[in-house]
Amino acid sequence: MTNVLRRRLARFVSTAMVASIALMLSVLPQHASPQKPPSEIVLELDPTQSKVNWTLGASLHTVRGTFGLKKGTLRLDPASGIISGEFVVDATTGNSGDDSRDKKMHKDVLESGRYTEIVFHPDRVVGTIAPQGKFGVQVHGLMDLHGSAHEITVPIEAEFAGNQWTCNAKFSVPFIDWGLKNPSSFFLKVEHTVQIELELKGHLQSPVRP
Repeated sequence: MTNVLRRRLARFVSTAMVASIALMLSVLPQHASPQKPPSEIVLELDPTQSKVNWTLGASLHTVRGTFGLKKGTLRLDPASGIISGEFVVDATTGNSGDDSRDKKMHKDVLESGRYTEIVFHPDRVVGTIAPQGKFGVQVHGLMDLHGSAHEITVPIEAEFAGNQWTCNAKFSVPFIDWGLKNPSSFFLKVEHTVQIELELKGHLQSPVRP
């Protein structure tokens, strides 16, 4: 057999083998590539199960009160910590249990007839978010209060349990430094910061799983 014939035979055999392998692969069952579960979860607030408590120190006594929550939806990527959405507090529901004091608070300090909502817009979470169970993180964002946006970081203790979530937080709001009117009088001096305590509950539209 000449060298030319040998080379032609080798090419033919190689081509036949490639064609056979391609034919075998074409008849094998085809399986779709596994799809990764979506990393983003949606947290819906339940206003009926959530509370905003506030405490304001004063020279004569400490004032305690509440606000009602209107709504809240957050979209969270646990891997990156990126978070978006908002929690909305009804500023008109501010209540300290004293009609005269509350009237002054709404008229002179909050001006709630004009600025009816207090809104928190988070943008990032610092810390490790557990897929289930309890965890503590820092949530950074902007708070819209009295017509202005203010940067704030809120430390929270949260828990994911199935398709439910809870969150507790304590932080200070320097409302006078943020431009709200000082309610102090000649006889009564109040602190320049109000202490906020959140008790939030809701459900997960896309539950995080271990």
